[in-house]
Amino acid sequence: MTRLSVEILAADPVEPITSAGHAQLGIAVLAGIAVIVLLITQFKLHAFLSLTIGSLALGAFAGAPLDKVITSFTGGLGTTVAGVGVLIALGAILGKMLADSGGADQIVDTILAKAGGRSMPWAMVLIASVIGLPLFFEVGVVLLIPVVLMVAKRGNYSLMRIGIPALAGLSVMHGLVPPHPGPLVAIDAVKANLGVTLALGVLVAIPTVIIAGPLFSRYAARWVDVQAPDRMIPQRVSEDLEKRPGFGPTLATILLPVVLMLSKALVDIMIDDPENTTQRVFDVIGSPLIALLASVLVGIFTLLRPAGFGKERLTPLVEKGLAPIAGILLIVGAGGGFKQTLIDTGVGQMILDISKDWSIPALLLAWLIAVAIRLATGSATVATVSAAGLVAPLAADMSTTHTALLVLAIGAGSLFFSHVNDAGFWLVKEYFGLNVGQTIKTWSVMETIISVVAGGLVLLLSLVI
Repeated sequence: MTRLSVEILAADPVEPITSAGHAQLGIAVLAGIAVIVLLITQFKLHAFLSLTIGSLALGAFAGAPLDKVITSFTGGLGTTVAGVGVLIALGAILGKMLADSGGADQIVDTILAKAGGRSMPWAMVLIASVIGLPLFFEVGVVLLIPVVLMVAKRGNYSLMRIGIPALAGLSVMHGLVPPHPGPLVAIDAVKANLGVTLALGVLVAIPTVIIAGPLFSRYAARWVDVQAPDRMIPQRVSEDLEKRPGFGPTLATILLPVVLMLSKALVDIMIDDPENTTQRVFDVIGSPLIALLASVLVGIFTLLRPAGFGKERLTPLVEKGLAPIAGILLIVGAGGGFKQTLIDTGVGQMILDISKDWSIPALLLAWLIAVAIRLATGSATVATVSAAGLVAPLAADMSTTHTALLVLAIGAGSLFFSHVNDAGFWLVKEYFGLNVGQTIKTWSVMETIISVVAGGLVLLLSLVI
C-alpha cells in the first residue's frame, strides 16, 4: 500500500526486467514473501534488512539480473520515501508540538469527557471517516495515530479497540469514495458518473466501516490485547505548564490540512481545467506537503505561543519529534522497494494476462482482478489503475449505476489483505508497536473484511438498481 499519488507512476507500463514465465514468477513471489516472513519471525531480523534481502531473493528466483533488481528496489524505496517521508516527518513535528504544548492533552481530555466507554470506538470511526475523506491514507494516519494512541493510553482502552475503527474509517474512504486518487482514476477509465459513484460509494462505505471498525475491533482487541506503545507517545506534559492552548485553536490546527486538501479536491471537481489560475493555486496549497507544512507553521502561533514556548525551544522540539521516526521511514521505504521489485519483474502484468481468460460477471471479475494485483504488488492504487484499465471495455454497455458499481468493485478489491509487500502494513505495525503476526491478525484481517463486505454490498446493489 503506499497509497500516495506517486504510485500512479508505478502503474504505468514498464518493460519487465525478466522474461520468466508465469509459473516461475509465481514461485518467485511466494519465495520472496516467505524469505521476508521467515527472517522477521524466526531470525528476528530487522524489517528493513528483511525486506531488502527478500527483494533480492525475489529477483533471483525470477531470474532477473541482480543489478536491475537493485535498481528497482532502490528506485521504489526512493519513490516511497519521497512520497511519504516528508509527510511523516511533518506529521511527527506537528505531533510533538501538539504533545509538548498540551494541545493533544486538551483534545484527548475533551474527547474523553464527551464520549467514553462503548461510544469511544464509534467516535473514533466517525472522526477518521470525516478527516479521511479528502486525505491520502498515510496523511490520515500521520494526523490521527497520535490522537488514537493518546486516547487509548489516557482512557485505558485496548489499542485495537480504538485504533481499528480509526484505520477502518481512513481505509474505506481511500478505497471507495472520491476524491481519492484510486476511485478518480477508475471513474475516468470506465467513464463513470462522479456524482453517482460518490453517492453509491458513501452508501456502501457506511455499513462497511461499521462492520470493519467498531464491530470487528471487539474481536481484534481479544486477539491482540496490547496497550499503546510508550515510545510513540510523548509523556503528558500539560501538568507542568501554566497554560495550554484551547480546544478550538488546537482542533483548527489539526483540521487545517484537511480543509486545504478538501478545498483542492472540490476546486478540481468544479473547474477541471489545469490551466485555470484558481485551480493551480489550490493545487499548490492543497498538496499534502504544503497543507501539513502550513499546519506546522500555524501551530507555532496557535499551540506553542499560547503554552508560553519561546522561539529558542522550537529547534530542540523538532529534533526530538524527528528522532522516533527514523526506523519507520526506512521500513516503509523498504516496503515500497519490495513493491516496485514485484512490479518491475512483471508480476502485475502476469496477473493481468492470466485474468483475461476468466469468464465471470463483470463486477466480480473486476473485484478479483484488483484482489490479485493487490496481493501481488501490495499497492491499492496500482491494483485500482490496472484493474480499471482491464475491465473498462466491459462498461460500454452498462447503465450509469452499474458503471459506478464497477468502480466500487475495483476499489473494494484493491483493499484486500494488506501484508508484507505493503508499505502501509509496516506503517501500522511500527506506529502501533506490533509484531508481524499481530499486524496480520488485526490490520490485515480488517482490510480483508472491508474488501469482502464492500464487494458483497456492491454485488447486492447490482441486483436491485
